Amino acid sequence: MSMNDPLGDMLTRIRNAQMRGKSTVRTPASKLRAWVLDVLKSEGYIRGYDSVTTESGHPELEIGLKYYEGQAVIRELARVSKPGRRVYASVKEIPQVRNGLGISIVSTPKGVMTDAAARNANVGGEVLCTVF
Repeated sequence: MSMNDPLGDMLTRIRNAQMRGKSTVRTPASKLRAWVLDVLKSEGYIRGYDSVTTESGHPELEIGLKYYEGQAVIRELARVSKPGRRVYASVKEIPQVRNGLGISIVSTPKGVMTDAAARNANVGGEVLCTVF
């Protein structure tokens, strides 16, 4: 079975694992997923991730979730741009999440980065998701 929205699937797996209090979660590997996880790690929303291979030889990413005083660090994780409706934003239109307390992850010509980094680099792009 093919998957229409791999990034949305990864975000849903993270949300579901955090609701269950899991320390790690696995998702199929891809470059875009790894780039988004790099941003989440650099911003302190996850502990990190490792590339692993299943018994059948398929590459996967094992994501270490982060908790603070028993509560998940990621309170809200929402997909913005979807396969059926892509959302693009110029530098001036990149959304701020909760007045700057959260981040938007943007795919730009200079790579996948946070909304603040995209404003500093003066580039717009596709708004992938928001994190708070």
